[in-house]
Amino acid sequence: MALLGISGSGGAFAQTIGFADAIKILHSSCGADIEKYCKNVNLGNNRIQQCLQKNEANVSDQCKADYAGVYVMLQKRFAAQEAVTKVCDRDIQQLCKLVKQGKGHVLNCLLKAEPSVSDKCNQAITDAGYR
Repeated sequence: MALLGISGSGGAFAQTIGFADAIKILHSSCGADIEKYCKNVNLGNNRIQQCLQKNEANVSDQCKADYAGVYVMLQKRFAAQEAVTKVCDRDIQQLCKLVKQGKGHVLNCLLKAEPSVSDKCNQAITDAGYR
């Protein structure tokens, strides 16, 4: 199983995940592997990821599985963030058309109007991690 390029999602994972939760999961399941194989690797520029890939044959199965699941969930989160405006366009036009664009004003409008917002838009907001 490759650390990257997994197209399925882990069964025990939520649909999307935030960075804090991703770090908790990876610290728990990959911490020992990172300490053992990547101890002197700097954090920036995907160096930990590259180190885990380089040492994939030695990395624990749990780390591999959790890493793949977290990667998929983060990709879904990024895609959801890009899709919110499109998915919520009708709600924005109906509920927030007079709201000034920028600085999160439209999102705040949608969050305040949650009971009136469509299920699809509410789900997109949740998947994007905005709630």
